[in-house]
Amino acid sequence: MKRLSTAFCLMFTRQGFIREVDIFSMKIYTKTGDAGETSLFAGGRVRKSDIRVEAYGTADELNSFIGLARAYPLPDPAPEWLEQIQNDLFTVGADLATPNDAKVDWLVRLDAAAATRLETAIDSMDGQLTPLKTFILPGGTPAAATLHIARTVCRRCERICVDLAAEQSVNVHVLTYLNRLSDFLFTLARWVNQQAGESETKWSVRS
Repeated sequence: MKRLSTAFCLMFTRQGFIREVDIFSMKIYTKTGDAGETSLFAGGRVRKSDIRVEAYGTADELNSFIGLARAYPLPDPAPEWLEQIQNDLFTVGADLATPNDAKVDWLVRLDAAAATRLETAIDSMDGQLTPLKTFILPGGTPAAATLHIARTVCRRCERICVDLAAEQSVNVHVLTYLNRLSDFLFTLARWVNQQAGESETKWSVRS
């Protein structure tokens, strides 16, 4: 296997998405990206502005905002849900960093089960929430407000992946998962506010 950046390899080996890679003699900085290029998993080198890099980079940004949400007090089982999602997003990142036609046997790609888990959690929360009849303003508790930010980043990640899929083959389960994840984050933000006794602010159209 070719050598990738140490931080990138560590990120995925620690999550178990690649079986082994020769990274232990490498420094944190490799200088191989100083000219604005980076390595894909089994897919050669591309510009750091490449849409594929933008896709998995935005998934990483989303993961970081979910990590921020987890730093706030959350009712159970939200912390467990979000930890699972952070692991899922590492899988998404590895998947997006590996072209679909790459001949690799060491990569674990996202499957349909990840979206199904989200649907189960959404249904669990939705049964406790008042049905929406109008738009609500993002906000509420710090945790809920952060989840709303994560939702919007998720939508951006999905849009980038849709653009990528128009040019190259993308795992369909990634697209489904991101679409479902934004719905989950919206529902979770509402549920977190409800559990905290925080009222929702409806969108008010003023002339």
